[in-house]
Amino acid sequence: MISNEQASNDNITIKILIDKVIDWYRYFYSHKILIIIVVVIGALIGLGYSIINKPIYTATLTFVVEDEKSSGGIGSVLGLASSFGLDLGGGGGNVFSGANLNELFMSRSMVEKTFLSPVKVEGKIISLAEMFIQNAKWREAWNKKPKLAKIQFSPNANRSLFTRTQDSILGVMYKIITKNSLSVSQKDKKISIINIDMSSNNELFAKYFCEALADEVSEFYIMTKSKKARMNMAILERQTDSIRGELNHAITGVAAANDNVFNLNPSINIRRVPSARKQVDVQANTAILTELVKQTELAKVTIRRETPLIQIIDSPILPLEVEKLGKLKGLVSGGFLAGLLLAIILMFKKLFL
Repeated sequence: MISNEQASNDNITIKILIDKVIDWYRYFYSHKILIIIVVVIGALIGLGYSIINKPIYTATLTFVVEDEKSSGGIGSVLGLASSFGLDLGGGGGNVFSGANLNELFMSRSMVEKTFLSPVKVEGKIISLAEMFIQNAKWREAWNKKPKLAKIQFSPNANRSLFTRTQDSILGVMYKIITKNSLSVSQKDKKISIINIDMSSNNELFAKYFCEALADEVSEFYIMTKSKKARMNMAILERQTDSIRGELNHAITGVAAANDNVFNLNPSINIRRVPSARKQVDVQANTAILTELVKQTELAKVTIRRETPLIQIIDSPILPLEVEKLGKLKGLVSGGFLAGLLLAIILMFKKLFL
């Protein structure tokens, strides 16, 4: 008896469901002309968008950082621990690790220096900032405003001499690039391979900017890593030049003192004192110079050891990877989205109005 009632209820439920489906079908069918018109309009809009929309080019540059100083010792221990899933820290001081990497590449200083890098476009040397402005067609609006008409961004310009307006323009370009176009990633913390992706509707700009940014960050990183060693090297070179000059002066003094006592009576020793003093200066400066030369050579070795090797693995090659909405895809997508939107509106109207 219970099974018969359950079967009867199931039949009623299925019948109600079928009736609702038929009711919704009749409801949408009654608006078939409106649906067809909206779908066609949406498809045409999608087709128009696919024609007008410019393709987006993506330049990708991959490089690896090899730092001899960081190898061995505690670095090996940390590497071994990380292979077992243990994080013992110790990597916070490396600007090319973790979040520090993104911050360095995305920093306003690095991006603005990249904008001022020179590039050759149509036979002319201009900055990437000027190339960005031309691509965005800002000049057309600026020419109508006297305050902006004369603004130029020359290649390798002195950033400290920029006006407030120039700073503001660079700030706007920086925000556009970092929010919409630039992406930096490191796939694995244990692998020092870094990917830079730069997207733009201008193929050459994407390529040039990606390469220039890598150059700027690489130069900054190398100079930062070897800064102390280079400062020590400069001090040693100045001291070496100074002692060499003193030694030459002492040698000249010895020769002059010997000339003064030439054929001197051997019993008059007081006249030989200046020559003896100069000889002591020569010996002392010779010993100092020998040590300084040795330290200078050691400093050169230290600089070579502490200067990281940045090797580019893959650089952007024309033609770049392009992302474009095809005409067929735009036609189908536009029609589908328009039809879906109309269906939602009609459902809302039937249920709540």
